[in-house]
Amino acid sequence: MIARIYALILKEFLALFLDKSSRMAIIVPPIIQLFVFGYAATFDLNKVRLAILNEDSGAVSRELISRFQGNPTFDIVAHLQSEHGIAAMIDHEKTLMVLRIDNACSRQAVRGESCSVQVLIDGRNSNTAMLALNYVRAIVTDFNEELMARQNLGLPARLAVRAWFNPNLESRWFIVPGIIALLGMIVTLVVTALSVAREREDGTFDQLLVTPMRPWEVMVGKSLPGLLVGLFEVSLIIALTVYWFKIPLHGSLLTLYPALVIYLLSVIGVGLMISSFSTTLQQALLGSILFIVPAVTLSGFTTPIANMPLWMQHLTIINPMRYFLIVVRRVFLEGTEIRFLVHEIWPMAVIAVCTLSLATWLFRHRLH
Repeated sequence: MIARIYALILKEFLALFLDKSSRMAIIVPPIIQLFVFGYAATFDLNKVRLAILNEDSGAVSRELISRFQGNPTFDIVAHLQSEHGIAAMIDHEKTLMVLRIDNACSRQAVRGESCSVQVLIDGRNSNTAMLALNYVRAIVTDFNEELMARQNLGLPARLAVRAWFNPNLESRWFIVPGIIALLGMIVTLVVTALSVAREREDGTFDQLLVTPMRPWEVMVGKSLPGLLVGLFEVSLIIALTVYWFKIPLHGSLLTLYPALVIYLLSVIGVGLMISSFSTTLQQALLGSILFIVPAVTLSGFTTPIANMPLWMQHLTIINPMRYFLIVVRRVFLEGTEIRFLVHEIWPMAVIAVCTLSLATWLFRHRLH
């Protein structure tokens, strides 16, 4: 029995790695996707185009403007002379926002009164607009506190912020660990889904039927190559995450890898189910895409699950990526031990058992 399974595993690896295009498809695209997501998918704004309309000639307004000029996040693209230029700047997307300072701002500030500082912002991209607005609020708040301190005015409350687990609040620390779950699923699912379909398309599936191998032995022989390839790919991505993107791994690999194996087994079960239904590689690839898109959407990778409708939140219960996303982010950022991740690991184990059992039944059904 072991010899038969070993022979099938060896055959799967030869089919994957003897073909140059298959080798490239397994190794190169995930690495490219990691760098694309790692650098392009970010919630941070590095350059905010800002135009300034300063109607005040006092020292307070000049000092406030200097705060924006000295901040690397803001790129001052224009100093407007009148309010008539505001609409053209925003309408033609020459600037994201306009900072308008009232002509009496300095006089009011010296008297201890609040002065009018208006921000006009392009709201066509609401996420970008809200991020930029938060940056402006932070600068103005710090400026107000320093100004009041110089005038010996007491502050009713001073906010001290300390971010745990991500001190600099870099969105990349949140996104890149999630990419580990995403690419691990894509690679493992595609490799597994194409396995039986390749047999049918190459005409070797009938030869597999006449062998003394039982259906579960075929499933094991088809599953292990996908598991090993997935472990290799994820290990490579973890190394790049730590050593290239400089995202600290606070937890232990001994915590991460048991959960990873269970996660990949649940994905392999789905891949084998897709492969059992597919008669061509094109059908298997299409089936994989049809699973990947909703799985990523319902995982919390981009949209928090709590923000989804209640009926859709219930759908996420059967999505293994939902649970592994929590595991990988908590291990990376919090250093969580495995005993605190049981509530995420056991649902993945249940999904793995169900999908692998159903895949074996489907394969046996197709054999007969």
